[in-house]
Amino acid sequence: MDDPPLVSSPGRPATILASGSPRRHHLLSLIGLEFEAVPAGIEENPHPAEGGRAFAQRTARDKALEVAAHYPDRPVLAADTVVELDGAILGKPSSPDDAAAMLRVLSERTHEVHTGMALVYRGECSCLVDTASVCFNRLETTAIDWYVGTGEPLDKAGAYAVQGRGGLFVKAVDGAPSTVVGLPLHRLGELYADLGLSLLDLID
Repeated sequence: MDDPPLVSSPGRPATILASGSPRRHHLLSLIGLEFEAVPAGIEENPHPAEGGRAFAQRTARDKALEVAAHYPDRPVLAADTVVELDGAILGKPSSPDDAAAMLRVLSERTHEVHTGMALVYRGECSCLVDTASVCFNRLETTAIDWYVGTGEPLDKAGAYAVQGRGGLFVKAVDGAPSTVVGLPLHRLGELYADLGLSLLDLID
């Protein structure tokens, strides 16, 4: 990788986001944090018997470390979001039929969404996991078929996007909405502070 064309100063290092997710890009843009996206290329598969929180944190850390190896003087931020229901991890659906099956399982039930975040800067790494609970309405077959037909669920963990059409099915969220979207903004400050950086000083 070549160094990204970021304008930085020693006291204001521009962040690299180790993600190609448009949702995470949008959230960072909303708060005015200067960043450039350099997606990581690691596999996102849980280890045997690995729980959702552990999987989210490990994957976020691995993404951040992989990209930070090429940019040692930049803060590198990574995240990973995991949907978990009764101890079972629901990843991205492999097909429309798989997406429909996930949505049927989520209907009228409450599940957990874990988003792990990791920040690496000058050889140091700080990690955390934030969790929100999401309660779904009852999903009729016609609604599931319609939603799967939109294509939105096919690249989303748990087969839905709370910030998109999938929000039609969400009855309640206990926790931060940004955690469900994929980047818990309310925890970013502590992540940067752990490595001696002030998030507010980095925001325009």
